Amino acid sequence: MNAFNPAILLSDPKNKSCFRGFFIVFSLICGIYFAGNILITEEYRSRLVIGTRNMKSTACESQCRPSGSEALPEGIVVKQTNLEMRCLWNSKENKFPADEFVVILFHYDGIVEGWRDFSWSDSAIHISAINQTKWWFAKRFLHPDIVADYNYIFLWDEDLGVENFDPERYLSIVEEEGLEISQPALDAEKSTLNHKLTARWGGSKVHRMYHKLTGNARCDNPSIGSPCIGWVEMMAPVFSRKSWPCVWYMIQNDLTHAWGLDRKLGYCAQGDHTRNIGIVDAEYIVHFGLPTLGGSKNNQGLQGSHTNHVRTKVRMESYREMQIFQRRWNNAMKKDKCFTDPYGQMTDQSSS
Repeated sequence: MNAFNPAILLSDPKNKSCFRGFFIVFSLICGIYFAGNILITEEYRSRLVIGTRNMKSTACESQCRPSGSEALPEGIVVKQTNLEMRCLWNSKENKFPADEFVVILFHYDGIVEGWRDFSWSDSAIHISAINQTKWWFAKRFLHPDIVADYNYIFLWDEDLGVENFDPERYLSIVEEEGLEISQPALDAEKSTLNHKLTARWGGSKVHRMYHKLTGNARCDNPSIGSPCIGWVEMMAPVFSRKSWPCVWYMIQNDLTHAWGLDRKLGYCAQGDHTRNIGIVDAEYIVHFGLPTLGGSKNNQGLQGSHTNHVRTKVRMESYREMQIFQRRWNNAMKKDKCFTDPYGQMTDQSSS
């Protein structure tokens, strides 16, 4: 099976701290309290004790405690989790490869057992929900707090050939180039190519812009909008730890397709989208372009006719959701008086 499923690179957890306030110590000698150089008589005892209790209560209330953990002693509270699988008994066996990837398979067809033939299947995380897209899965299972320990997220489709792809070399290039959002280039001869920007450039390590000087939707030097520059396709994006929370918050709970989302990735680039988003040519993949959601185009007869009908409905829904997302974006821009568009009147030439 020429498929590469979503993977997450392990990394060191973030260090987080919390200001915990301060306290004052009072000493009792023969019924007299001393606070600094001030002598406090017995008549103020009850008032002082009450004040101290109130101060302790205030200090405790001001602690940085996650909501819902107040009934627990602070030292037992674990604020973050991750996606690493654990052994049922003490074992020195390393279930993950040396390149420190965790693989998650999102099963939208309910077929989980069919992957057991692969040696790595038992060390992968399997999540199944019928007829849901990877963006539906990502919104529900890849919350930024859950994946905060990981440096990069490969949120990939299943119809990708990775024979010529090395993830470690890929990430070394991404870090060297400072790419917050990226994707490997596509082998133009073997791939279903939807956008020229994603095609591999021979002899190049990374490219960020596509030039198209004829016809509609020209891409020339003044063009700063997608998909001319600062854009990746939704079938094989790679997000950095910094960019992923922005993308996650932009995913809509009730929209299952990503059409329209790709137009806004520049806002999550952590700076200049013309520099921080790019296509990696040195590590490339093949996009087979299989219409798997809703059925296979290889089915014949009545079943094939039904499949084509379902595929048509899926595509129509994608366009409808793209329009919904754009309307929501426009309304949000109008209502948020504190939001400043970093791109101003940025040209948007994307189709999806």
